[in-house]
Amino acid sequence: MNCGQAPVHNGDYYSVFASPEFDPNEYANAILAGEPYPASTELYPKTPAKSTFEPSAKEDISVAISKLNFGVDDVSKQIKSLVNSHHEELLSQAASASALAGSLTSVRSGLADLDSSLDKLRLKIRVPYESLQTNVSRLQKLQQASDVLRRTSRFVILARRLQNQMTEMEFNSNENPDATPKKSETQLNLMGQDPEDEKERTIAKAALSIAELVALLDGPPTPASSAENVPVKSALEGATNPEESGTMIPLRAINAVAAHIPFIEEARAKVTSEMEHMVLMGLTTLNQSLLASSLQTAFNLRVLPELVQSLILDLSQAVEDRIRSAFDLSKISRDASSKDPAPNSPSSPTSYKSRVRTEPTTFTAPQWTAALWARLENMVDEMADCCIKVYTLEKVLKMKRDTVSQVIFLDEAMKLLENKPSATFWTALGKSLEKNTRDSARGSTFLQQTLSTGYPRLLRLFHRFFSKIAVHTDTIYIQTYQSPETVLILRALSNFESLYVSRSSNKLNEVVAQAFSGGARTPPGMNDGINIARTVANELDSARFDPLLVRSVAKNVGTSLDMLLSRLDGLISRDRSAVTLMGPSATPQQVSNGSLASCLYHCWSRLEKLGDEHADNVVVVIKPSIQNIHQAYQRLVDPVLVAIRRELSAIIAKLHRIDFSKPADPMAGMSGASFYMKDLVDKLSFVKLEILSKFNVGDAGREWVISIVKFVIRTFVLHVSIAKPLGESGKLQLTSDMTELEFALSAFLVENAQSKRGGSLESVGDDYRILRAMRPLLFLDNAQLASPKHTAGLPPLIVLHHILVRSPVPLPHSLHGWQEAEYVRWVDEHSEEEAWTLIEGGLSHWEKIRDGNERDAGVEYVELARTVLLNAGTRV
Repeated sequence: MNCGQAPVHNGDYYSVFASPEFDPNEYANAILAGEPYPASTELYPKTPAKSTFEPSAKEDISVAISKLNFGVDDVSKQIKSLVNSHHEELLSQAASASALAGSLTSVRSGLADLDSSLDKLRLKIRVPYESLQTNVSRLQKLQQASDVLRRTSRFVILARRLQNQMTEMEFNSNENPDATPKKSETQLNLMGQDPEDEKERTIAKAALSIAELVALLDGPPTPASSAENVPVKSALEGATNPEESGTMIPLRAINAVAAHIPFIEEARAKVTSEMEHMVLMGLTTLNQSLLASSLQTAFNLRVLPELVQSLILDLSQAVEDRIRSAFDLSKISRDASSKDPAPNSPSSPTSYKSRVRTEPTTFTAPQWTAALWARLENMVDEMADCCIKVYTLEKVLKMKRDTVSQVIFLDEAMKLLENKPSATFWTALGKSLEKNTRDSARGSTFLQQTLSTGYPRLLRLFHRFFSKIAVHTDTIYIQTYQSPETVLILRALSNFESLYVSRSSNKLNEVVAQAFSGGARTPPGMNDGINIARTVANELDSARFDPLLVRSVAKNVGTSLDMLLSRLDGLISRDRSAVTLMGPSATPQQVSNGSLASCLYHCWSRLEKLGDEHADNVVVVIKPSIQNIHQAYQRLVDPVLVAIRRELSAIIAKLHRIDFSKPADPMAGMSGASFYMKDLVDKLSFVKLEILSKFNVGDAGREWVISIVKFVIRTFVLHVSIAKPLGESGKLQLTSDMTELEFALSAFLVENAQSKRGGSLESVGDDYRILRAMRPLLFLDNAQLASPKHTAGLPPLIVLHHILVRSPVPLPHSLHGWQEAEYVRWVDEHSEEEAWTLIEGGLSHWEKIRDGNERDAGVEYVELARTVLLNAGTRV
């Protein structure tokens, strides 16, 4: 498109007019003024400052107008060119615009309908809602006013009731100002109607009125904090939180109500004072009825948990102060000084009064000790009083419940307490006692020595404490059972108990060490064993009154006795010289072992009696050690007794070396006892004078003597019954030996030559009767051997032996190839029935292998033997 002159700077020229900030007036002013337009710093700060059109002051305005006309023409041509080239698209857009206009018309109609519907809805919903909202607001205000009036009415009624109650309470106080509750009124049925007096009921009712008035003043409780748990004073004085009370109007804002608040506070103070006085009076006199009334008042005031906690803390603090005062050296010093006797002269060492001492002197030690024990006795009495008060309080709390809500007072008090009042008190008492005793023992040598040495006396004070409170509490302190609370208190005295037990242990160890002070040259003897046992018994008796202390001492006793055995074991001789019986006197080892055995025996015999004097739990502790002592004693004496029996048995067995079938020499006359019997008599004398005399074991020594006599008789009779061959002279010799043996055994039984006590063989019993019956057996006819009448007092085995001695039938030991001593030992180790079986077997064996004349000669004896066996089996 050519219009004669092509435009220069077409894009830059039209950019000025295409700017959204183009202003024709400013453009015209710029042309008239000859200034560039637009200003580059104002319109395009981020583009170069060059302008498309810069009119000059010298340029004629007509030129500018011509340029503008030319530009308008040029733009018109461009528009026309664009329309010609894009006419189809423009036509289609025009058609679309026509269709869109129809749609817009339909939308405009729908929007009009919607506006109409909105207007109708506004009339049906918004207007009634606004009216309803206004009415609801009015209703809320009416309800608030009604609630305020209702609460105000109730408040006024309660306030008047409170005034009447306070007037009645003052009247009762003035009518009987000096009335104090009697202890006989403690019989109270806490689960039913309380037999309270008029004043107590009035105070409880006044407290309930005050609590309800406070609830009305402060509104309903929130979930986070209940009005029952808020103290009365804070409830009266604190302001209501609007957020907690919601839209409820507080009554404090009502002038008529606010006028009563000072009176309510005054009434609350007076009721609280009366309640506290009743609580203290009830605890002092242990009046459960008065205490229950005061607790009901506290429950009505909603301060029961705080009151119980305060009482427990006060009682615990009172006990702690008394314990601290009892161990205060300065107060003990003042008490001791006040008890000092007046000095006789100015020069008396006690006439000078110095500053308060922390440790007593030699002259003032008795006064200090007396003052200490006096303070401890007072401390224990006050501890008992406080403990009884706590248990009385807990008993009332446990049994008392509110008559309206049926809430148990103890459950209400536990909302603030961590544990039951009694458990809290015992814990505080134990901690205080342990702390003060530990600190006093650590800081004062006087207290440490006095209380550790006199620990039994201190324990007896606490026993008095336990017995005093046992009537009012469930604590038990006996030998068989101790309550956990009592054990807790006594564990607080563990420092002094440890010192006392240590002193007791030192005493036991010293007496044991003293017994061994002589070493191997002078071993412990009877007196040392008695001293050890006596010391043990004394220590146990000193602690016997207390089940815990006696067990601690018993443990130390066991340790000391074990030490005794360990030291004594090193002195025992176990070589051959300790059991040899060669003579002519006892060896030094036998003398030493005899002394040690005497020590063990007397120590054991006296300790064994402790089982009847002490409780089972104490005996269980010391019994193993006592048994160990007896076992050590047995191990010491058993080898000696075995050696004695073995030696005597060997001597008796020598009788088989004598030929008892040899006829007697008529020219020799009475030859007296055999050589073995002389040896036996000498050995018995040696054993008694040199061996057994070294064992000073009392009744046990007598038992040894009797057992040895029985053993000698039994062994001798067995050997005599199998002595074969046996002639008439041999029988006479054996009779003479028996007589000699009786004399020897009688002398062996005599305890001492002066008293002749114990010398009768009758005390031996059946064994001596067997020895006496053995004499006539030797001279009986064959037919009489099977007669129980003629062999009375003799065992069947002895009769059988004698029958076989007279017969050709071999004796059991000959048949089996044994020595006589071996056979006698076998009989001792087996039962009589087994010995009969052995003889029966020997008879059967002889009958099988013997024929002819020899068998005919033995038939009579076999029948006699079988008859004796038959009679013996019948008796069994």
